[in-house]
Amino acid sequence: MSEMLSIALPKGRLGEKVYAMFEKAGYECPAVMEGGRRLIFENPEKGVRYFWVKPSDVAIYVERGAADIGVAGKDILLEYEPDIYELLDLGVGKCRMAIAAKKGFVDDPSRTLRVATKFANITAGYYAKKGRDIDIIHLNGSIELAPILGLSSVICDIVETGNTLRENDLEVIEEVVPISARLIANRAAYKFRYEKIMELTSAVGAQKEN
Repeated sequence: MSEMLSIALPKGRLGEKVYAMFEKAGYECPAVMEGGRRLIFENPEKGVRYFWVKPSDVAIYVERGAADIGVAGKDILLEYEPDIYELLDLGVGKCRMAIAAKKGFVDDPSRTLRVATKFANITAGYYAKKGRDIDIIHLNGSIELAPILGLSSVICDIVETGNTLRENDLEVIEEVVPISARLIANRAAYKFRYEKIMELTSAVGAQKEN
C-alpha cells in the first residue's frame, strides 16, 4: 500500500485531460473513469493510487502529505503559495489571469482603484509592482457583475475564451500572468521517493510533446 504513489487529480474536465496523460504515460487505472461514488482508485501493478478532489484543494492535499503528487492550476499556486515543489508545466488547462473593465474605461491614477477578485494575493502583488493604490473587493463568483453594477472599477480574474466578458460589454485591459496546469509534489515525498516521482514526471512530460 505504502509503495504506491498517491496522486490527487482535480475534478472536472481538466482532471480528465490530465488523467489521459497519465494513462498514456503508462500509469493507467481504468476504474478512475467509471464514475460512481468511489473516492480512491488503485492499480498496484502500476504503483499508483488516484483520488479526485476539488481543484482548489489539490495543493492542500499535496502540501500536507495526503498525496505525494497532484495537479494544480498555476493560479492556485500563485494565490496560496503552498509549500510544495512544482515539477512540470503540463501544457493543458491554458488560460490567463487578466484585468478587465467596461469598454471605454479610463483609469484615473489620482483615485484608489477598486478591484473585484477572488485572487486577492495575485491582485495585490500585481498592483504593488505597478505602485498603484487599490481597494480589493473579495468576491467568490460572478466577478463580472462588479464593474457592471458599479461595485468595482475593474476585475482581476481568469479569462479562457473571453466570451463572458464580451457578452457583458467588458474587455481585457491588462494581462497579469499566463495560467496552466502544473504537476506538483510533496516536499518529503520528493525527497524520499525521488526516483519514482521523477520517473513518472518524465513519462508524463513526454506525453506533453506528443
